[in-house]
Amino acid sequence: MNAQQFEQMKSGKGFIAALDQSGGSTPKALKLYGVNESEYSSESEMFDLVHQMRSRIIKSPSFTNKRVIGVILFEMTMDRQIDGKGSAEFLWEDKGIVPFLKIDNGLENEVDGVQLMKPIPQLAERLSKANSHGVFGTKERSVIKLANETGIKKVVEQQFELGKEVLAAGLVPIIEPEVDINSPEKSKAEEILKKELQANLDALSENQNVMLKLTLPDTAGFYDEFVNHPRVVRVVALSGGYSREDANQKLAQNKGVIASFSRALSEGLSAQQSDSEFDSTLDTSIQGIYEASLT
Repeated sequence: MNAQQFEQMKSGKGFIAALDQSGGSTPKALKLYGVNESEYSSESEMFDLVHQMRSRIIKSPSFTNKRVIGVILFEMTMDRQIDGKGSAEFLWEDKGIVPFLKIDNGLENEVDGVQLMKPIPQLAERLSKANSHGVFGTKERSVIKLANETGIKKVVEQQFELGKEVLAAGLVPIIEPEVDINSPEKSKAEEILKKELQANLDALSENQNVMLKLTLPDTAGFYDEFVNHPRVVRVVALSGGYSREDANQKLAQNKGVIASFSRALSEGLSAQQSDSEFDSTLDTSIQGIYEASLT
């Protein structure tokens, strides 16, 4: 593990950009960016376009480690290049920004009010590849829709089992049990989740350090114990479908938690913008998220 990257994640000022939309969410991300489905005719063309979008964001002069301390990449992005260099290597070597890799294969159908992660038969290969590209950590997402104790317990157990495999490979896992912001039982689900997370964190050994990526909670300061937990490198928040303004407002009420926003980061960016318009829009977006992450 890279000690410099660990220190940046533990105490760096700023937030993590999530540029990891995968197959299912890519058309939506491109549409928001002003690229309609009529503009590409195959999956490979679609991924070429989304890589151009991500490269444009990463290469922007507004996108620096003074405010962005980490980036979560989709595997195909890690496999591609920016200015002739692997995307993860470019991030760390040219920008001083810590790279992460999204490793899950998406979600199972809902059972017991939750969606577990699909099996990951490529896990060993994916972790080995991440190490070869100088990646610091991973991200793996499940979704909680209802306050179902059985389901939430299964989500957290699966997350920590996978997290331990990631740790064994020398990487730091971002454990992401997302609570759906539209859940009719959101607060109750968060209470159950907190209890399960606490039990699993307390069972980690001294050399097992994880990160948590959590939905912005209904109660401000709800995850304070995790911000200060000795096994937690950092608590980061997902925007989960909130507008950037709402997400920033909620984030600012949670001291010590930093953003890991995806859609809220790229809100307002468009393929049709000139470079100066694009950089200016991105700068405003980054500054707002950065300020909310400093509280």
